[in-house]
Amino acid sequence: MSGQHNFPGDKDRHTAAASKAWGKTSAMFGKDWGFAKEGDKDSAYVRNEIVEELKEQYKHGALVTMCWHEVPPTANEPVTFMGRRGGGGTVTNLNTVQGQLTEAQYKDLLTPGTELHQCWCAQVDAIVPYLKKLEEARVPLLWRPFHEMNGTWFWWGGRRGEYGTAAMYKMMFDRLVKHHKLKNLIWVWSVDRPEGTSLKFEECWPGPEYVDILSLDSYQEFKQSYYEDLLKLGHGKPIALAEVGNNLSLAVLEAQPRWTWWMTWAGSGVRGDATNRLAAIVKDPRSWSLNDPGYRKAIAPICVASGLTAETPATPVP
Repeated sequence: MSGQHNFPGDKDRHTAAASKAWGKTSAMFGKDWGFAKEGDKDSAYVRNEIVEELKEQYKHGALVTMCWHEVPPTANEPVTFMGRRGGGGTVTNLNTVQGQLTEAQYKDLLTPGTELHQCWCAQVDAIVPYLKKLEEARVPLLWRPFHEMNGTWFWWGGRRGEYGTAAMYKMMFDRLVKHHKLKNLIWVWSVDRPEGTSLKFEECWPGPEYVDILSLDSYQEFKQSYYEDLLKLGHGKPIALAEVGNNLSLAVLEAQPRWTWWMTWAGSGVRGDATNRLAAIVKDPRSWSLNDPGYRKAIAPICVASGLTAETPATPVP
């Protein structure tokens, strides 16, 4: 399936631009809950609008997926995306999603009863009302928390062991599923390429009981080993390309046919030669977009289960 991400404050602008460039509307509609100040493209203050947009996209047949550049528990919204780097390239300013907690702070975060743990719980609880609105509307959400978790560039990532990134993911699962009893979340585990300082996939794997779909983000190459390692780790679970830039080609998908969907980041799919490459993918009969008859037939049972009609019209291509 084809997919397109949209910044929190941009409604469906990037999906519309990609549709116009590719000649078809993507089947997957992506968003982020936001973290930035009002008026910013990554605003944390448009969540009601995001819920309404997701409901509308789902009503017209798109499958919706969310990530979240969550604020570190040492800060309060809003924050910036990037911060000033100190010695060794570490971002020590924690008013950014790229700030780095100390080992002691990370351990406190994962320890119930500590101040940092309580702050984190409050931050997660703040998005629960929006998740519940989607649940009440019978919208299943492909939920991708702590994306690129094997990398070291976000505050949550790149930690091994008992007090590591895998434990963070499980804590999020427990908070939303066991504490808040949410039932509409499909859990998408997300990693980046296991290169450089990044962890190997298995070093941040929380276990099959916490994962519905395994996904990879890549803005560079698509090595066959990434694909095969995810298939092996998943033991039959679906795999997806949760984020790509302008680097995807039909040749990659021919060599790696079991990717369930691919999603270009906001703006990436309409840059330079990417337009023609991605248009070739969406026009290939093996690819599904929103208006394709095979896709519409496949999602009909999901629509009916959500209280929609199987014949809900798709949004027309701009």
